Amino acid sequence: MKHPISIFLFLAFIVGKPMFAQVTAGPKKYWITFKDKSNSPYSINTPEQFLSEAALKRRQLQNIPIKENDLPVNQLYVDQIQNLGVQVISRSKWFNAITIQVEDSSILSTINNLPFVNGYSQVARLKAKTAADDFMADLRRVAEATEAKQRKANSTQTKSAANSGIYGVANVQIEMIGGSKLHEMGFTGKGMTIAVLDAGFYNVDQINHFDSLRQSGRLLGTKDFVQGGTQVFEDNSHGMSVLSTMAANTPGEIVGTAPQANYWLLRTEEAATEFIIEEYNWVAGAEFADSVGAWIINSSLGYTRFDDTLTSHTYNQLDGNTTPITIGADLAASKGILVVNSAGNSGGDAWRFIGAPADGDSVLTIGAVNSERAYASFSSRGPTVDGRIKPNVCAMGQQSVLVVSSGEVARSNGTSFSSPILAGMAACLWQAHPTASAMEIFKAIEQSADQYENPDDMKGFGIPDFMEAHSILARTQLNQTTSDSIVNVFPNPFIEGLSLEFFSTTEQEITVTVHKLSGKRVYEEKIKVYPFVNNLIQLEKLKKVSSGTYTVSVNNGKNVFVKRIIKG
Repeated sequence: MKHPISIFLFLAFIVGKPMFAQVTAGPKKYWITFKDKSNSPYSINTPEQFLSEAALKRRQLQNIPIKENDLPVNQLYVDQIQNLGVQVISRSKWFNAITIQVEDSSILSTINNLPFVNGYSQVARLKAKTAADDFMADLRRVAEATEAKQRKANSTQTKSAANSGIYGVANVQIEMIGGSKLHEMGFTGKGMTIAVLDAGFYNVDQINHFDSLRQSGRLLGTKDFVQGGTQVFEDNSHGMSVLSTMAANTPGEIVGTAPQANYWLLRTEEAATEFIIEEYNWVAGAEFADSVGAWIINSSLGYTRFDDTLTSHTYNQLDGNTTPITIGADLAASKGILVVNSAGNSGGDAWRFIGAPADGDSVLTIGAVNSERAYASFSSRGPTVDGRIKPNVCAMGQQSVLVVSSGEVARSNGTSFSSPILAGMAACLWQAHPTASAMEIFKAIEQSADQYENPDDMKGFGIPDFMEAHSILARTQLNQTTSDSIVNVFPNPFIEGLSLEFFSTTEQEITVTVHKLSGKRVYEEKIKVYPFVNNLIQLEKLKKVSSGTYTVSVNNGKNVFVKRIIKG
């Protein structure tokens, strides 16, 4: 990751007098930066006030400290600006800034003269939407036309899906990266949380392929960073299709790569226009994902050119350290999040290269291949301007199987889909190795790829094999542990369920038992475990036991391993 000083260099460039051309028509949005976080009611010594328990757990497991940039933006500063009659759209603690919308830009001079304001810049303008500009209506028309053409083909594919087993016609994109083997071992993303940053999640609350996601309570929440609020199901369907490659769970038709993971759905992209504000929306979304404890961000978004061409990026800015979204993505990675981002679909046009934040050195950038493992010609290429390999790896993005706006299973092209296919499998891999760091997961995926020794600018290190990545991490673990053992029990003391990590040297059945100190047994379960991995065992039934001190034991038939636990 780049040195944090890059943030201040970037902010020094954008703040001060407005750097963008003024547009008289319509309300505008501005990025306001603050000088400090003085007199904050928060402290890095009490992070539970602004970070969730899940976020703190993720950081603790990776030994990541709480820093000043974790402190929220000073609410007193926000209130003073809001009292001037402007609308606050979003805020960024990492950049110490807010985004506002104003009708009368003359108020900006008053804001700029406030003693705590560092400067401002215009980041978007709004215009009245006409029928011709209705992106959602246009998207639906295109989707319906595409679906009509594919129904016959889909019908044939669905009839043959029985030969493809549980995954239906999605089997190729999962088998290609070794996903089914991890699933067979019980690693389906359970307990992992993925934040999906996208343009909208049309009808996720209704489409049947997401029934299990909704009914099991694994759809943890939604948030709209474009318009505010939490309504994301009436917007663009791109995010819904992206989500389906991970979370869909209709056996025999389509099953995603992480069908048992938890999900946050975050809208950061305004599909109808393209302004740099969307990069700031993305950063706000990433900060939110961090605060609620997401382990993985999937972002099938990328930015190069904007409606305001003065803010468009050049290839020379793709150095991993310049654009606001890339700085934000690397910061998210520094908080212990695996950031997975699509490479882009510019491989066949004049731009050709990846966009931002795909240039981030801590961003796992995903290109696209077809079902024959060949490079998809539309997939954006590397390298970065400073010569780093991009994309990092590839997954199936040509004729990917997904759910479209009608609720049908269809095929579509784009690194938008190769990215979540891989992100979902990364969640399964991390479930298998919960004590690994985000960058250890990142590196294992790279090292497992089929051209790791001979990377190129089209496929990067190639197509990963997640069973090989599992073995790479297992061998690392084996160097640290040589016998069966209870690696960790957490949280301890606990209030709700308890998690136990057991390292096993063989595939075997173990018996997990919980006793009161008096010797009375309150829980027992037989569980299959797998070799050379920290098997994560969720003891959710312990929610019902009374407060007190207990012992949890694991019996592998040869030895009994015991830990003392406390129910709060």
